[in-house]
Amino acid sequence: MAGSFGSISTALSGLRYNQVLLDVAGNNISNADTDGYVRRRVVGSSVSSAAPALWSRYDGHGEGVSVGEVRRMVDPLLDARVRREHGMLAYLQTTSTVLSRVEEGIGEPGANGVHAAMLDFRNAWQDLATNPGGAAARQQVLGRAETLAQALRVQVSNIAGEEADQQVHLTSLVSEVNTAATDLAALNRSILVTEANGTDAGTLRDRRDQLALRLSELTGATTTVRPDGQFDVSVAGASLVSADVASTFAIDPAATYGGAIGAVTTLLTTTLPAYRAGLDAVAADLANAVNSQHALGFDANGNPGGTFFTFDPAVGAASLQVAITDPNLVAASSLGGTARNGDNADALSRVGTYSDAYQKLVNGFGTQVAAVGRQTANQAALTGSLDTAWEQQAGVNLDEETVTMLTAQRAYEAAARLLTTLDEVLDTLINRTGIVGR
Repeated sequence: MAGSFGSISTALSGLRYNQVLLDVAGNNISNADTDGYVRRRVVGSSVSSAAPALWSRYDGHGEGVSVGEVRRMVDPLLDARVRREHGMLAYLQTTSTVLSRVEEGIGEPGANGVHAAMLDFRNAWQDLATNPGGAAARQQVLGRAETLAQALRVQVSNIAGEEADQQVHLTSLVSEVNTAATDLAALNRSILVTEANGTDAGTLRDRRDQLALRLSELTGATTTVRPDGQFDVSVAGASLVSADVASTFAIDPAATYGGAIGAVTTLLTTTLPAYRAGLDAVAADLANAVNSQHALGFDANGNPGGTFFTFDPAVGAASLQVAITDPNLVAASSLGGTARNGDNADALSRVGTYSDAYQKLVNGFGTQVAAVGRQTANQAALTGSLDTAWEQQAGVNLDEETVTMLTAQRAYEAAARLLTTLDEVLDTLINRTGIVGR
């Protein structure tokens, strides 16, 4: 619309547009520290009613400005990468945390560890070999044997306790996944309806992005965007969220998960059982080797040696116990009857490979813990770099918002000044046209 009255509409559009700029800048500033908030930017659109026509001509020069959209400053590719790397980081951090805690419980190397108890046990047999008739030396063997058995049982108990804790943790994580999936499906529906009504759904989209990120951290989920903007989420190849429908998530033993749930399932099915099986093998070797050699000797009464350790292969290291309570039943001698020597005690100090097997088990576990720690540090650096890139893209920059606010303020003042000028022009046109000064 050309002419003075059309210019009023143009000036008014400038007032309205710059008011939106001020509102959006103010909202960005208010949410500068809000987790998951994505800054908005107003995209203007020039208004004109000019259209190609054969027999008419448009005499105007534009009709102002309108708000084309209030755009969320997101990069879908960057968002997908952030979700993927956060899922991997959650997997490694969960694994590292649990393994480090188990390693602390192992307590190797240390004066109170299993390996120290093994050395003390072997030394006790050496002491008895040099003094086979000494009651104190015999009692020391039994005491050291009980300390060793107890140390192994404590380690098994620690592993079992960690497994029980992780089972509870896994149940909690599964519940959180189902809640997040239900909420995300509901947001898909709400966003579609809200935007169909012409209402801004930016806040709903922010919340949905947070839920998609959380599902990636929990399960390593993959999020895809439909043409209508709805999110579909899949976990281990199975659909979890499809538009506004959420499936119920449950652990599938045959599936491979990422995120925290992937770490916990791997710990429960592979890592912790493997270490416990290693302890069971060490205890079995200890019991079998000592019992076999002990049976070849003779106790203080000249009788053949009996069972030294009791061990149930079906239970494992948790069942290891010292079978002898009477020091006189310790078979230190290789000679029966009234003859005495410490040859069998000497042989018992060297029998079995349980010490070497335990060192190999602990060293392997320590290497695994160190490797996961290095991977976690590297992944944390990569994820931090992506988070920084996301913050630069979607985060609120207070300096930038201040500049936008000042620009909108000056533009608003100019549009208001334009209205004042047009008012004066129309006053002259309406009230003073035809008046001739005398």
